Amino acid sequence: MVKRSWPIFLIFISMISVQASASMAKYLFPLLGPAAMTAWRLFFSASLLAFIFKPWRKPIAKPAIKYIVLYGIALGCMNLSFYNAISRIPLGIAVALELTGPIMVAMFSGRRLIDFICLGIAITGLVMLLPLRQASSDLDPVGILLALNAGLCWAGYILCGRKAGELYGASSVAVGSIIATLILFPIGVWQGGSNMFSIEIVPLIFIVSLLGSVIPHGLDMVALPRIPAQTFSTLMSLSPVFAALSGLIFLHEQLTHYQWLAIIFIIISSIGTVLSMHKSNRIKVENQ
Repeated sequence: MVKRSWPIFLIFISMISVQASASMAKYLFPLLGPAAMTAWRLFFSASLLAFIFKPWRKPIAKPAIKYIVLYGIALGCMNLSFYNAISRIPLGIAVALELTGPIMVAMFSGRRLIDFICLGIAITGLVMLLPLRQASSDLDPVGILLALNAGLCWAGYILCGRKAGELYGASSVAVGSIIATLILFPIGVWQGGSNMFSIEIVPLIFIVSLLGSVIPHGLDMVALPRIPAQTFSTLMSLSPVFAALSGLIFLHEQLTHYQWLAIIFIIISSIGTVLSMHKSNRIKVENQ
């Protein structure tokens, strides 16, 4: 029992690490700002990934250049939009709204009844979070749009990353991260100014990067070979819950029952999409 469950425990630790990183980043926003924080996090991540994959050893084929550049742009915009979103709205709600991006990518690849049911559930949760009712009127509309834009960029990140990976391999993530850093670092310097290079802040940003990238990626690499992809995707669908709890513990962000219900709808939609995809793949295999 323990032998089979410990990879799942690692995935939970990974999600906790990611959301703790986001909470810590938000805590530092008054000192640095979302753009500068995004720039530093991408810089540290790109440095690590370049060290691991050493992309300079492998020439980039011309067909891959376009997708790698688009992947880098999507990665940078996704991180920038997300950090700007959580500076305006609670962390749990931002993560739930961002999750709509990969949900839509999965849904639009299917045409079955269950796909439309999941889509309807996701839209219901999304509408509940929009500031159209008194229960959600305290949410910043700009923050909501930024979180949705992060989800849209996440969708682009998935689609372009998949194509870049096919054409160039795993080194695509390193090159894409470098491109994102080159685009966003000047923006970060413009917003953060001299504070961006404060000797007191840089070590804290490194910890944010460690918690948000290095530790979760390492744990995921250990756990992924030991659990089915379906299980991993289903567990990752619970990210908004960990985000909301992290926001509550570290940032004292209180969500209403109505907002929790909206988050649960989005999580149900995500889990339903994952299970539906698994069932569809199994049917195709059996019919071959």
